[in-house]
Amino acid sequence: MLKFNLLFSVFVFGNLCAQEKKIGTVYFDFDSFNVDALQKKCIVDFVKEIDSSQIESVYVYGYCDDRGTDDYNLKLSQNRVNAVKNVLLTKGFSKSKIVIVEGKGRVLLDDYSGGSLEDIRSKNRRVDMLLVKKNSFGKRIFNSFQENHEVGDRIFLETIFFELGSSNLTTASKKELDRIAGILQRNKRVEFEILGHVCCTPDNYKEAIDRATKERKLSLNRAKNVFKYLISRGVSSLRMSYKGLGNQFPSGKGDDFDRRVELLITKN
Repeated sequence: MLKFNLLFSVFVFGNLCAQEKKIGTVYFDFDSFNVDALQKKCIVDFVKEIDSSQIESVYVYGYCDDRGTDDYNLKLSQNRVNAVKNVLLTKGFSKSKIVIVEGKGRVLLDDYSGGSLEDIRSKNRRVDMLLVKKNSFGKRIFNSFQENHEVGDRIFLETIFFELGSSNLTTASKKELDRIAGILQRNKRVEFEILGHVCCTPDNYKEAIDRATKERKLSLNRAKNVFKYLISRGVSSLRMSYKGLGNQFPSGKGDDFDRRVELLITKN
């Protein structure tokens, strides 16, 4: 079996609205979530490459290979991300910047072109750390909700994504919305519009079908579910509205980033 516990790779994601991202990947041995000394050094060296004062947030995602049950692999992937998070914290990285720590379970095999079966499985036993630079979209365009905003500010909520054909909020999305609700409770005057988006629709359709309702209202339902969740967290419905924009405004980053919501500040 190949020993990927000694491997560490860093590469640059493509630009999204001039936003720079870097991702560091740590690979694990089969059925293990142990971070050895060399891996710890790799994590620390990776973070040191970027001035932490310029980092808006960090997302940590964990994965497993396809062997084992769904429940077991989900737990193992969560243990892996927690282990990486602990390394970041013990080395002095700010807890407030780590906005997502999510185990995604096993990665199913669907493409053997990248090497042998064992090679592919070894590369799926990993944790990815995505670093996002602070306010790197451009003037008055943000990648997370801030304590202070101006009318016209647009917030691209990178941490709120959806499964294909779904308007259901993920656990990670709810955590980010909980954080936003806290900010909104402290800033009672802020009002905003929630804008939903979709990907992967035929050219003759501007909207996609929501699997749950069978209606072609997917982007609208995504915005509506964010609206309803914020209400459940004590945010007044009078402060916000929602709209579905379908596939009219692709991010340019790919399908995963097109299944999203944005916030537009309308009053402050």
